[in-house]
Amino acid sequence: MIETCKVKNVLTKDYLESIGFSWHTDKDGSNYLVDKIVKIREVDAMAFYEASNELYDMFVEAGDYIIENNLLDEIGIAFNLKEIVKLSWENDVHWHLYGRFDFAGGVDGVPLKLLEFNADTPTSLIETSLIQWAVLKREGLDEEKQFNNIHNALIENFKRLVTLEESVDKFSEYYEGWKILFSCVKGYEEDENTTLYLKSIAEQAGFICEFAYIDEIEFDENGIYFNEEEYEYLFKLIPWEDIAIEEGELASLLTRLVENKKAIILNPAYTLMFQSKAMLKILWDLFPNHPLLLETLFEPLEDKAYVKKPIFGREGGNIEIVDKNGEVLEENGGDYENFPYIYQEFTDLNKDDENNFYQAGVFFAYEGCGLGFRSSKNLILDDMSKFVAHMIG
Repeated sequence: MIETCKVKNVLTKDYLESIGFSWHTDKDGSNYLVDKIVKIREVDAMAFYEASNELYDMFVEAGDYIIENNLLDEIGIAFNLKEIVKLSWENDVHWHLYGRFDFAGGVDGVPLKLLEFNADTPTSLIETSLIQWAVLKREGLDEEKQFNNIHNALIENFKRLVTLEESVDKFSEYYEGWKILFSCVKGYEEDENTTLYLKSIAEQAGFICEFAYIDEIEFDENGIYFNEEEYEYLFKLIPWEDIAIEEGELASLLTRLVENKKAIILNPAYTLMFQSKAMLKILWDLFPNHPLLLETLFEPLEDKAYVKKPIFGREGGNIEIVDKNGEVLEENGGDYENFPYIYQEFTDLNKDDENNFYQAGVFFAYEGCGLGFRSSKNLILDDMSKFVAHMIG
C-alpha cells in the first residue's frame, strides 16, 4: 500500500495562475492537483534514480542496434524522418535535453518496472519541477526532501549543448553567443507555458533566446530565421511523429538543415526511436528477463495478462488491458488506432488506501533528476489522471 498524507495548505488557483500554471482544472471541473503527498523512502528515490540511468544506457545500446541493423521500419519511423534520425544519431552535437520514464511499482516493495519512455515529451515538467516543490514549501515542510533536481539538471544539460561532455565548467570558454529559438503551436496554453519555462532555463544557462510560434518562423536549407535573426538552435515542442504526418515539408527542411549543419533541433530526431513503444520489444530482445523490463512482443502474449498499446500513442489513448483469458478488462478510445501496436506484459501499479492507482514518472536530463506521481481510479492513466507531489521521509 502506498502511503500518502493530506495537504492542508492547498495551492490556490489564483496562485497557480500567477506562476503560469493554468491547467489546474480538468474538463470535468475537478482539480488536476491532488491534495495529498506521496511518502517514499530514500532507498526508493535512489532506486528510481538508478533505474532511469541504467535504462537510458540500454536505450542507447538499442539505438545503436537499430541503426546498425536497419530496423527503423520495425519501430515505426516514418520514411520522411529516417534520414534525419540517422544524421542526428551519428553526430554527437545533437544532444538529448530531457525525457521522462514512466514506471509501475517502485514503492512499498512493489517491483519497479518500466512502462514506457516519453523521450520527447515534457508533459508534467512544470508540475514535477516546480509545483510539487511549492506544495512542500507551503506545507512548511523541507522542500529539499524530494527527488527533484530537474531545474538545475536542465541548466547543466543546456550547457552540454556547447561543451558536449559531462563537465560544464568550460561552457563560457566554448560558448560563442549562439541563440536558441523556442517554438510551439499557437493555441495550446500548457505547451506555450512549458516552452517558455524551458526558454527561461536556457537563458539561465547563458544562451540568447527568443520565442515564436512555429508558423512565424522562416525555414530554408541555409538556416532558421525569426525577425531577420538567424538561430543556431531550434527547440520545437511538436512531436516528431506529428511533423512526419502533418508537416511533410517541414520534415524535409529540417532534414536538409541538419544534413548541411546549419541548425541543431531540440530534442534531436533520434529521440523518436526512444519515443516509439516498439523500442520496448527491441529492449526485451536485447535484454530478455531484465528485472526492470516487462515482456513485450508484436503479438498478444500467451497465458499472460497484457496491455495493448499503439507505438506512438499518448495520454492513454487506444490502450487495452487484457487478462490471460483474452477478456478486455479496461480500454480507452483515442486518435492513435492507425499506428502499429505492441503487447506488453501487465504489471501491478501501486495503490493507496482509497484504491487509487499510482504511476511514477522520472525525468531524465543526462541522468535521472526528478520524480512525480500521477494517480487515477482507473488502471489506464489518461488525460484525466491527477498529479501528486511526493516527499522523502
